[in-house]
Amino acid sequence: MMETQTLIRLLDLIGIGVFALSGALMAVRMRQTLVTASFFALVTGVGGGSVRDLLIGAPVFWVQDSAIAAVCIAIALIVWMTPERWWRGQLLEWADAVGLAAYAVFGTAKALAWGVPPVPALLMGVITGCVGGTIRDILAGVPSIIMRPEVYVTAAALASGLFLLLEWLGTGTPVAAVAGAVAGFALRGAAIRWSLALPSYRGARAD
Repeated sequence: MMETQTLIRLLDLIGIGVFALSGALMAVRMRQTLVTASFFALVTGVGGGSVRDLLIGAPVFWVQDSAIAAVCIAIALIVWMTPERWWRGQLLEWADAVGLAAYAVFGTAKALAWGVPPVPALLMGVITGCVGGTIRDILAGVPSIIMRPEVYVTAAALASGLFLLLEWLGTGTPVAAVAGAVAGFALRGAAIRWSLALPSYRGARAD
């Protein structure tokens, strides 16, 4: 079975890569320059993890590893240089779903490793999974996904929560990590496919 540290590192790289891809896709769909696409890829790829590291008192991960910024910029270059038809459809949404699930689990695992209690660690997973996409949407001037009733934050919470639960039950980190990531992606994928949404607040009803 894959070693725990290898699996956690893989989830980290998947989250960074697909979030960087979603940021670059957003920029090229807006007909932006390569510089802007690279910036979008970078801030989307590392945004959630940066906030997490600042909150848990860890060194900001991508500042310590220059390869991460290089990967984000390389992804932006690939997207910017390739035909638009390669990136049509809902690829942005699906790439975001993969990043959301993988990064939520990784964020929770890293928080636990830094001595954060389970409940705050769950929230660190949600922040890790959601903040990058939120920054991307704000920069693009589009309504942020977290401000819509569509299932998004809930999928990150499911990934993090299931990971924590399975860890507590003693299944082992690899099993817990894969199960959490798959569950989070499945829920977010179902939301994309069938437009699943939570009920919105309707205010007080008239007497």
